[in-house]
Amino acid sequence: MFSKATEYALRATIYLAQKSSVHKKISIEEIARSIDSPRPFTAKILQALSKDNMVISSVRGPNGGFYITEKTKKLSARIILQAMGEEERLEKCVLGLKQCSEIQPCPMHAQYKTIRKQIKELFVAKTIQQLAAEIKDGVVFINNQ
Repeated sequence: MFSKATEYALRATIYLAQKSSVHKKISIEEIARSIDSPRPFTAKILQALSKDNMVISSVRGPNGGFYITEKTKKLSARIILQAMGEEERLEKCVLGLKQCSEIQPCPMHAQYKTIRKQIKELFVAKTIQQLAAEIKDGVVFINNQ
């Protein structure tokens, strides 16, 4: 449903929410390894997430790295989709048609509209902190290793 970049962005943000703080920054190498993403690709994703400190923050230098603030952890997961420019995917036709609507529905419109609503609600209802807490509790995982 989402691009590979957004999938990795979701994983990276959740990982940072779990492992980082203002006092503990995480390196690109550690993030890439932990979310099973190539380092150069991870760097691009982190750059998008840290633009204007929208989702994550970074510090340059020997003690630098990436982290997420307590304030940002309280935001809904939808902020990650916004940072990656994919929030509109929650509104689009599942088949990618430009004219899909109640008047001109695609073959999957009626069923997908319910699913799309549930996905939108999920991204609004779940905070980054909640997602990280579920991983910490061992209920869910963000890598396949």
